[in-house]
Amino acid sequence: MAVALCSVPAGAQSAYQIPRTKDGKPDLSGIWQALNTANWDLQAHAAQAGHVVALGAQGAQPGGISVIEGGEIPYLPAALAQKEANYEKRFTDDPEIKCYMPGVPRATYLPFPFQIFQSQKVIQISYEFAASARTIFMEKVPPAPLDSWMGQSEGHWTGDTLVVDVSALLDQTWFDRAGDFHSDALHVVERYTPVSHDVLQYEATIEDPKVFSRPWKISMPLYRHVEKDARLMEFRCAQFVEELLYGQYRKTPQVEVVPSK
Repeated sequence: MAVALCSVPAGAQSAYQIPRTKDGKPDLSGIWQALNTANWDLQAHAAQAGHVVALGAQGAQPGGISVIEGGEIPYLPAALAQKEANYEKRFTDDPEIKCYMPGVPRATYLPFPFQIFQSQKVIQISYEFAASARTIFMEKVPPAPLDSWMGQSEGHWTGDTLVVDVSALLDQTWFDRAGDFHSDALHVVERYTPVSHDVLQYEATIEDPKVFSRPWKISMPLYRHVEKDARLMEFRCAQFVEELLYGQYRKTPQVEVVPSK
């Protein structure tokens, strides 16, 4: 028996059997999270200090490798100037600071988990950040009447890969904290491919002729949360930004309370 087992190729012994739904499609249900620094900057970047000195290392930005195919975003010249202006204002103008819904693809690689619920006709994704959510329609639907933060998503299967076409996205979201941005012409095609029980390979092809000279692609693994009682927690951040957004309208300034030592 030992000789027989040794004669079986290693790949055959460990071949991954994709779990499937009743209709035979890959079952992507679960809680997933990207473990990278793409939310700080999609491109390669060094660690650097944050904008609040008192936070020290807690407020610093971690370094990270690029998740972009080819390493750089192909900006048009005028758009690159806007990106650089965004970078200078990143500590005040990033929509994430204001608890706005993150849009696609940024919702996928925020440092928060998200949960996939799957059925034959729709796939629902719930994101922990700002209680954001979107529905992927697995059947043809009419065009969206208006642009929205999370856009409109239509999906189909290509083999074992879920392909999602995302359109009707507002131009107010950013791709990361470095000021990478898009216009109202943004079109995203996502691909979710299971590569093991606890890993999905994620790709997103980004097209926006108003901002970029050509389509470009990001890719990264997504990891399943396997801890006991894994679940999404509440991060309804609107209450955390009320003072930031509306404090200027107070009739009297808020008194700052300094904790006692």
